[in-house]
Amino acid sequence: MITLVNPEGLPEIDIYRQVAVASGRTVYVAGQVAWDAEPDLAKQVEQAYLNVHTALQGVGASFADLVRVRVYVVGWTPDMMPQLLEGIAGAAEKAGVKPVAPATLIGVAALDVPEHLVEVEATAVID
Repeated sequence: MITLVNPEGLPEIDIYRQVAVASGRTVYVAGQVAWDAEPDLAKQVEQAYLNVHTALQGVGASFADLVRVRVYVVGWTPDMMPQLLEGIAGAAEKAGVKPVAPATLIGVAALDVPEHLVEVEATAVID
């Protein structure tokens, strides 16, 4: 069981909650990238999140079971936020869910290959 909350005194963010309280078995999803995506941040974010969704489904889990998401973005600057949010929203719509687990955004210099602009890793808990 997972309970997602925004404790009083912390900001409320539309796309995620600040804290996840979980009990059960822990699932760790390796960093997911968009192997065949165009050099478009929003499209790569969407595909990476959909890959996380596929990985979770493979073990009987879903976005509802997420307790933490880490998003690594190459050359991050704050003006990239609309593209990031567009990609997350697109994945949520296609998967029929809302990724609202606590998330951390990390700007990085590079990923495994120059074509990858984003990598998403996740932790979930299932009963």
